[in-house]
Amino acid sequence: MAKPPKERKKVTSAASNSDKPSASSAEDIFDQENPATATISVTAVEVPELTEDEQRDRLHLERRVERAFFEAGKALAELRDRRLYRSSHRTFEDYCRDRFGHSRQKSNYLIAAADVYENLTTICCQNLPPEDLTTNRLQILPTSEGQVRPITKLEPQEQWEVWQTAVELAGGKVPTGRIVKDAVQRIMERTQVPNTYQLGEVCQILAKDNPELRGKGGCWGIVSQVNEFSCTVKSWDGEYTVGLQHLKSYNYLSAECEQMQFLSDRISRVYSDALEETVKNLLQSLGKVNRPYLTMVEEKLLSVLETEYEN
Repeated sequence: MAKPPKERKKVTSAASNSDKPSASSAEDIFDQENPATATISVTAVEVPELTEDEQRDRLHLERRVERAFFEAGKALAELRDRRLYRSSHRTFEDYCRDRFGHSRQKSNYLIAAADVYENLTTICCQNLPPEDLTTNRLQILPTSEGQVRPITKLEPQEQWEVWQTAVELAGGKVPTGRIVKDAVQRIMERTQVPNTYQLGEVCQILAKDNPELRGKGGCWGIVSQVNEFSCTVKSWDGEYTVGLQHLKSYNYLSAECEQMQFLSDRISRVYSDALEETVKNLLQSLGKVNRPYLTMVEEKLLSVLETEYEN
C-alpha cells in the first residue's frame, strides 16, 4: 500500500532567540519527496530613506564627480599657461608625465574638454549657477572628457547643437563618446557639405580623435574613390576610407600629384609587415613628407631599399 504523503511543517518567521538553524531544519522548508511543494519564507529588509542631510551630501558629491574632468582641465590650463612647472621641469610634457602619469596629449584633451563644458554652460545656462548645472537638475552636461572629445574642434554653437542631439539619441541621459560621434556625423549629413575632392588628389590624413586612423596622422594619401561624405585614399601601405573632416588637400598641381602617385607605388612595392622595424620606420617617414618630391638623401635611401627588398 502506498504511504500517505508526509505532512509538511509550516515555516513561520516568528522564532525565539534561542532557536538556531540546524541541519534537520531543512525539512521545515523542503519536502524531499515533493520539492515542488517546498515553502520558502523570505524576510523583507527595510531600506531606510535618505535623510535631508544625506540627500544633500549625495547631490554635492555627485556634482563633484560630474565636474571632476572640468576642474582638472581648468587646473592644467593654468599650470600650462603660467608655466608653474618651470621650477622642476623643462617642458609641460615632462611635467605631466612625471607628476600625473599621463602624456601631454591627455592633458590637452582635458583642457579642450573643459572648454567645451564651459561653452555648453555659457550658451544655454547663463541664468543658473555652476553648481546647479548637473545631470540631477535642469541641464544634462558631460561627465567625462571622452564624451566631448569628438566635438572639441567645433565652434561653440555647433558643440551645443551636437550635444543636444546626442542627449536625445541617448534617451535623455548623458551620452557616450560614441553617441556624440554619431551625432556629429548626422549633422554633417544633414548639412550636406559637398565633397569637392577629385580622383588623384593628394591629401593629408588628419587622425584627430578617430581611433580607426591611429598611426596615420600626418600621412599623405591619394584619392582613389570619391564618396558622398568620405573619400577612399590610397596610401603606401593600403587603402583607407576617410571622412571629409579627416582630410586636408595639399593643393598640388596635376604634375605634382602624378609624382606622388609614382612615389606611392615605389614605396608600396617595398613595404611589408615582415620588414625590420628600422626599414619600416624609414618608409613610414617617407609616407609623411609634406612636399611632392624627395630630397637627394631620401631618394638614395629609397633606391637602396628598392634594390634590397623589392619583389
